[in-house]
Amino acid sequence: MQSWLVAHWVEVAGVVTGAACVILAARRSMWTYPIGIANTALYLVVFAESALYADAALQVMFMVLSVTGWVDWALARRRESAAHLRRDEAFVGVASARTLLLMALGFAVALAAIAYVLHAFTDSTTEVPDAAVTAGSVIAQIMLNRRWWQCWLVWLAVDVVSVGLYAYKGLWPTAVLYLGFCVIVLVALRDWRRVLVPTREPEVAGV
Repeated sequence: MQSWLVAHWVEVAGVVTGAACVILAARRSMWTYPIGIANTALYLVVFAESALYADAALQVMFMVLSVTGWVDWALARRRESAAHLRRDEAFVGVASARTLLLMALGFAVALAAIAYVLHAFTDSTTEVPDAAVTAGSVIAQIMLNRRWWQCWLVWLAVDVVSVGLYAYKGLWPTAVLYLGFCVIVLVALRDWRRVLVPTREPEVAGV
């Protein structure tokens, strides 16, 4: 067991920080972002070594989105009345039907493009699920940054696909982690809807 932990310490550390990141996001805590940045650095290594190239590239994008999300949550909290929130909490909002449609179209285009690149230019044997996880994760993270409760529906779909993908690749700690994510996501979905603030959807450039 000790030798296995030594050989897989990066993945184990990724599992721990990943679990903490999702739990904090479910609690609407802005601490999800610095923990998430550490998690993406660890999984960049894990996925690159496992030939999950789209997922590896995704970690770089997650680093950028984590920084922008951290700033957005902090600024949004200053703009809005926050007397009933903890110091590190953020409000919850709703994405419009038009925005959700645009997100779905964006996912379809990204899925096709990423799958093509993986098939044509890499030795990946899991182009479609890898591309689906990558495209879905970007959409979900953008929605999380905007504090839209529907982000958890997208995360649930991503996590279900991820469980199968990582189990197939032999990344068992990560597969178990994403199975746990499914449970956390269901709890987050319930809790975010419970504290939903019926305010106008935040403006998004180009949407």
